[in-house]
Amino acid sequence: MTEGAAEPHFAVVSWGKRPVRIEYEWIGDGKGTIVFLHEGLGSRAMWRDFPARLLAALGMRGLVYSRPGYGKSTPRAPEERWDTDFMHRQAHEVLPSLLDALNLKEPVWLYGHSDGGSIALLFAARHPERTAGLIVAAPHIFVEDLSVTSIEKTRLAYLETDLRGKLARYHDDVDSAFWGWNDIWLHPPFRDWSIESEIGSIHAPLLAVQGVDDEYGTMEQIRGIGRRVPHAKLLELAACGHSPHRDQPDAVIRAAVDFVR
Repeated sequence: MTEGAAEPHFAVVSWGKRPVRIEYEWIGDGKGTIVFLHEGLGSRAMWRDFPARLLAALGMRGLVYSRPGYGKSTPRAPEERWDTDFMHRQAHEVLPSLLDALNLKEPVWLYGHSDGGSIALLFAARHPERTAGLIVAAPHIFVEDLSVTSIEKTRLAYLETDLRGKLARYHDDVDSAFWGWNDIWLHPPFRDWSIESEIGSIHAPLLAVQGVDDEYGTMEQIRGIGRRVPHAKLLELAACGHSPHRDQPDAVIRAAVDFVR
């Protein structure tokens, strides 16, 4: 779990034709809410202390949760392969259902990392009335060869190294978490996935952050956001890989505080 955090709570939300249980946690008690959306292999617990640090700097409260298939949330069924629209469904079905279940009526801020960043963008495009603003770190707006190559390497690491054991500390069903993400990203039809045409409708304040050394995407991901969302602010971080909140947390927090305030 996040450092110093209490045990999670659970809510039941809509995910296709079946209800799923979502683990979540409230952090802080300030004014305004930030919803944290984790990466493709992440969970509520894998954020560690970053949400608490960011929220303290901003004087806001945060909602941190594990998406379906991750952490202590309902795992993916063994026979289930996510479709190429899985991030759309997370943004259009799961997140709105969770906000409703928690009676969150006011517009929220979003902080999304990697796949979570893509989900944040899709939510903001579909639900402008529920989006106060968003920060996306290492988001994907289309599939690149670099992404696929790195995900293929991660698959080998899961099969041949101790990566599975490391991830098992954060997921009740680690195979559900890993293969749900890995199978769809390496599914040939997913190479055509893109949200470039959808994000142009985003009107909320938007900060897009990416590390220069990101092994899962080139700088074209956030520069593409800048072309399609002209009011977006872009931050390119040196000496930073795919996880800016781990590689350059102080820089990310400073930028987020300046942006939100």
